[in-house]
Amino acid sequence: MKVYISVDIEGITGVTSWSETQLGNEDYKQFADQMTKETVAACEAAKEMGADDIFVKDAHDSARNIDISKLPRCVKLSRGWTNSPESMMAGIDDTFDAAIFIGYHSGAGTNGSPLSHTMNLNSNYMKINGEYTSEFVINSYIAADFGVPVVFISGDKMLCEKSKQFNPSITTVAVKEGDGGATVSINPDYACDLIKEKVKEALKNINECKINIPNKFEVEINYKEHSDAKRASYFPGVTQIGSHTVKYTANNVKELTTTRMFIL
Repeated sequence: MKVYISVDIEGITGVTSWSETQLGNEDYKQFADQMTKETVAACEAAKEMGADDIFVKDAHDSARNIDISKLPRCVKLSRGWTNSPESMMAGIDDTFDAAIFIGYHSGAGTNGSPLSHTMNLNSNYMKINGEYTSEFVINSYIAADFGVPVVFISGDKMLCEKSKQFNPSITTVAVKEGDGGATVSINPDYACDLIKEKVKEALKNINECKINIPNKFEVEINYKEHSDAKRASYFPGVTQIGSHTVKYTANNVKELTTTRMFIL
């Protein structure tokens, strides 16, 4: 079995402030270490379920957060950015049997986390087909475009609830809950234990987690700065519909992600 794992940091247990997510800050190392531990828990679970080929994408900020020396021998780690439309899913292809998301977070326009955002901090929200979207949704479509089901996600409680609405068969572990500008998080060791236990359950459920891809994607992005909306409006197929808002229609996942890459 071949497993793909995409890892972010804002949905790691305990992470509450932006300073805790940025390489080089004094309070960053503790949470980068926990990011590594939660990744290892997922890898160990996949290995115990028969995976002999595991690909991990470090998918946060610098993409240089996970300690490679702590990963099992069967794991390959992608660090840095390929600058391809797959972004947080770089390296995925149709040879993978399942995908797993660790440390994910609620999207822009929602209040599930003090660090809610979608792809970067430039937008107030991004909608796909009329619904507020998240990195989870975008990356699930990328995986599905290669025929790979996303079977597991860990992160904040709201994201886990929304992920079940999007894909009822997905297995979730909520390691934290947003409360205004605060978080309420579970014990770090307990988070790793839960992730390991639930990933093993999820990998028994691969076929049930397949999703349908829409025939088209109607995308709306509302930017924090009106100048960003104006600039985005010059990209082919993108139309400005308000001082801070643009829209575009994508006919497939590749169009969705390629346009997004250039305008957000």
